[in-house]
Amino acid sequence: MKQTGQQHTAGTVGMEDIVRAHHVLKEVVRRTPLQLDHTLSTKYDCKVYLKREDLQIVRSFKIRGAYNMIRSLAPEDLDKGIVCASAGNHAQGVAFSCHVMGIKGKIYMPSTTPNQKIKQVKRFGGDAVEVILTGDTYDDAYAEAIKACEEGGMTFIHPFDDPMIVAGNGTIAMEIMEGLDSPADYMFVTIGGGGLISGVGTYLKTVSPNTKLIGVEPSGAASMTEAIRRNEVVTLESIDKFVDGAAVKRVGDLNYELSRGLIDDIVLVPEGKACTTILELYNDSAIVVEPAGALAVSALDMYREQIKGKTVVCIISGGNNDIDRMQEMKERSLIYEGLKHYFLINFPQRAGALREFLEQVLGPNDDIARFEYTKKHNKENGPALVGIELSDKEDYQALIDRMSAKGIAYTELNRDLNLFNLLI
Repeated sequence: MKQTGQQHTAGTVGMEDIVRAHHVLKEVVRRTPLQLDHTLSTKYDCKVYLKREDLQIVRSFKIRGAYNMIRSLAPEDLDKGIVCASAGNHAQGVAFSCHVMGIKGKIYMPSTTPNQKIKQVKRFGGDAVEVILTGDTYDDAYAEAIKACEEGGMTFIHPFDDPMIVAGNGTIAMEIMEGLDSPADYMFVTIGGGGLISGVGTYLKTVSPNTKLIGVEPSGAASMTEAIRRNEVVTLESIDKFVDGAAVKRVGDLNYELSRGLIDDIVLVPEGKACTTILELYNDSAIVVEPAGALAVSALDMYREQIKGKTVVCIISGGNNDIDRMQEMKERSLIYEGLKHYFLINFPQRAGALREFLEQVLGPNDDIARFEYTKKHNKENGPALVGIELSDKEDYQALIDRMSAKGIAYTELNRDLNLFNLLI
């Protein structure tokens, strides 16, 4: 077995590697647009450019690293075929690379992977790839992929922890800097395993050391933040998997070694905030992004004062969004923005109590978004689950005051994570 991404040290990726990757990738990779976004520029009083990797040939940046890595293999290794484990964009990049190069690939994916992603992998790979669904998690798929490598002498293509992956990703920064009239003041880059920011940062800090490199992680999976805090790579015990393209328990060893000397700051973005950005990008600019692809733009709010009058670049890392998730994204956005609140309410046991709630407790612009009794029988003796949507988050306190004034017993589920996850 040949397995990439093991115990690398800093300094194994440089400018020459990225320039070489750029020439290799010309064969297949789109030079994605670098667009000045007028809506965001007006909102933040600066120039905001979007590097549209969502318009890449597989709708994410992952093709850059995957193709560069696979093209670097010796002919005898290519003849044996390659293997990867992924539940998303990396699998698509590897599949497309196999199809273009005419080599065989095995792609292990968790059995829980949405059907839409499985179809995409098969579409990009065609007859060149075999998709194997196994286990319930990425770790299960990874274990089976490594086993296949050991048995067949195939090469494992790591999603981020490899010099050739990093160099391929670094070509994004090369395209960005060539597309700007003057160097950017700030560049915001999503962090998952660290393959993107280590590649982008390596090129960026070489040609424009004064540009601030801001990493962006989902707050529920801040593995690079924790690694830098502890001065070593660590494995997080648990993560929120919602931002699936960046929900990584452990960043790559090579990626950490490279990135820790390049990153100027890391911003943590709540998952709900990412959902708000997804909806805004779609409604304002007709841009479809996945949760990980929205992180860089989401971080602009946290840097609102620093970026005024500056030139800013946000890398939109991917646009493989499943339409079936949009309702959940809207829900998470409303909750994050303080516009939707869930309560367990014990209504007084008398006639007309519910009508009084509707007429005397709800505000004129409040709306009942969900109502159901928690008991199937003797409903009047149990609490009701009530979801209330506000038109303005400032209306929240008035709602609470009216419930208290009426003597209504309630539990706010938004503030009790265990109950919220159980009932919502």
